[in-house]
Order: sequence, then C-alpha cells, then structure tokens
Amino acid sequence: MRVVYLHQYFNTRSGGTRSYEMARRLVAKGHDIQMVTSDRTPAQNGARRWHRTSEDGIQVHWLPVSYSNYMSYAARIRAFARFAWAASARAASLGGDVVFATSTPLTIAVPGIYASLRNRVPMVLEVRDLWPTVPVAIGALRNPASIAAARWLERTAYRRSTRIVALSPTMKKGIARTGYPESQITVIPNACDLAVFDVNAECGRQLRDAHSWLRDRRLVVYTGALGRVNGVDYIARLAAEVKHVADDICFVVVGEGIEESKVRAVAEQLGVLGRNFFMLPTMPKADVARWLSAADVAMSVVVDLPALWANSANKVFDALAASRPVAINHEGWLADLFRETGAGLVLHPQDINHAALTLIQAIRDRDWLETAGVAARRLAGERFHRDQLAAQLERVLVAAVEDRCAGTLENGLQSSGSRQHG
Repeated sequence: MRVVYLHQYFNTRSGGTRSYEMARRLVAKGHDIQMVTSDRTPAQNGARRWHRTSEDGIQVHWLPVSYSNYMSYAARIRAFARFAWAASARAASLGGDVVFATSTPLTIAVPGIYASLRNRVPMVLEVRDLWPTVPVAIGALRNPASIAAARWLERTAYRRSTRIVALSPTMKKGIARTGYPESQITVIPNACDLAVFDVNAECGRQLRDAHSWLRDRRLVVYTGALGRVNGVDYIARLAAEVKHVADDICFVVVGEGIEESKVRAVAEQLGVLGRNFFMLPTMPKADVARWLSAADVAMSVVVDLPALWANSANKVFDALAASRPVAINHEGWLADLFRETGAGLVLHPQDINHAALTLIQAIRDRDWLETAGVAARRLAGERFHRDQLAAQLERVLVAAVEDRCAGTLENGLQSSGSRQHG
C-alpha cells in the first residue's frame, strides 16, 4: 500500500516524532511511505526548492518554508498557506492508495483533499488539536471572517475524510459534535517509545553528577514547547512557592518557543532563575531521556482554558515510557487517567500555593514515587506502546482503502444494473 503522508512539521530525532515513528513502522510492514513536509530552516540548509531524502526507508519530500516556535501567529498563517498551496501539487503527483494528512495546522487538509480528489483515493485525517477551537480560545484568531473561514475548513476537512484519527477521547467527541459519524473516528493517542526512554538509571546519576546545582536535589522536569498554549511561566511561579518550603526541589525546563523570554523574565523577577529553576534549549530525544532518567517527576502544563484539556502532549508519553509520574495542571482525560491509575497527580491551575504543597508532599513520599512510577510504566507498556498504536493506525488506513474499494464496486454494480434494466 502506498501512503502519501502529509505532515508539515515532520521530525526524525528531536521534537514531536510521532509521524516518524509511525511511518517507519509502516515501512517495516512493507508499505511505501511518501512523506510530504517542510524544511523549516532553508537558510541553514541552503535549500531553495523541493528536495527528497530517504529516512529509514521513508521517502521524504521537503519544501523550504521557514518556520519556528518564535514566529508570530500571522507569520505562521503565511507559512501554513504557502505550504498548503505547494504541497497540493506535490502530493497529487505521488499517486498512492490513500492520503494520510496529520494536523496541526488544519490547512494540511487542503493538499490532502486535493490529492485525494485528483487521484480518486481516500483521505484519512489525523486531528492533533481541535482547530480552530484552540486558537480562538487563546485569542490568536479573533477576526470573525477568519474564524468563519477556519470553521468552514474544519467541517470541509471532516466531510472529505473517509476516516478520522483523533489523539484523545475528548477530541473524538468534539469531532463527532460537528456531525461526523462517531463510528468512523478512531482514538490513537500519542505513544510511548520504550526503547528510547527506558534507559539505565546510571545515565540519570551521571547527569546529576555533571551539574553541581543538581546533585541530590529532587528534580521536576518539563520537556516541550514554550508556546502561548503551554503557559510554562506557571512552573516558574510554582518553583517560587516551592522554594519557600523546600529548597531541595528544583525545576528544569527543556524547550524553546515564543514565550521563552516571558518565562525567563518571570523566573528572574521571582528570584528563582539559576537557583531552583533552570532553562535549557531543545535537545535530541536521547538527551531528553537522560533528563527524565534523572527526574523524580515530569510535568506537562497548559494555560487555564477548558479548550486545552483535550491535549495529548508528547511529553506526557515520554515520561510514562521513562517510568516517571507526571504532574499536570488541568482537568480532562489525562487528569481522569492519572486519578484512575495513580500514574500522576493533578495540580491546581490557579492556586499556586496549593499546587506547591501538593507537589512537595508527593515528591517527598518515596513510596508514592515508586508506586506512581510503576503505574506509569504499566500504562506505557499496556495502553500506549508505540508498536500497538502503529498497528492500529495501519488498520485504519487499510480500512479506508477497503471502504473506498467497496464503495467503488457498489457504484459499479448499481450502474451495471441500471443499464441492464434500461
């Protein structure tokens, strides 16, 4: 089966690697994967036009389109539009048996729909965020005409999809509310890569010894983007509250984004930067695994908006794979999961003092840390193992092709019957 896989922000070794991990497993199953994506650093790479590479058997088609987490929302929209326009012709030229388009941004549906119609093949849409619900909720999308256009694109993308993959149960409900058949929506959350994150504890020990400010202090780690939806300044405020009671607990933020200067400024203002709050740039997954090995607790945070509770953040599943309990500051399906399994804890999103006391109590309870770590590892292996979820994705893609074939056959039989009757 040839799959034309559309993902504007495809990564191989760092950042969100879901598409890479899924695609290479599909290749291992014998499928031909044609990945259409963007080269976000064309000036650095010297690229000016489409170019092609092979990444572990994945045939990757790269279009130079500058992008970074530091760009304004307007600049991002321009990057989305440019890629959608150019990727349409490229995707259509690749033929294939099925088009698999993964958001964000939802504009990825434009080349997906075009290639699907041009080649008369089904499209499967993967929804990573309920767009435009999230940009509207955070105020990034305000113009009524723009919001109306975005909602039109959302419903058109759903309507043109043979099947849809949602990254969380809450996202599935949101999609179904638009009228899309719930039976054709499959939940495939982000996954745990045990081979990457199940590292020897000695790696964590060595990392601790390499940093004089860490050594034997309790460690809370955040590994992810510093964007507007993340609200990572929450962790700086949490560090300030914790410092009043427990100076032996420190926080490390690993990541970059448009809010980085804000987070740093808040930490400096509160007097915690370089004391019990530290910031490091984005790093490869292997180095993230070492920090998680050294950590007592991992964190995943968002700004206090219900629209963000549906998230399925990579950082959560990386932590589970590393057998680390996860502290989050929001409600939703992940909060329900952690309360049910004991694999993490839910901190108050607004009452920072209450959140600090909850975290201190948990991190000083060695029995809880051990039990929660075991529960995290169980979730990683039994419910979120990458191999299992990749097999599930393969079944969705195959089902979409079979749906289209069955529909084509049925239409052919109906046409033949009409001619015979006439």
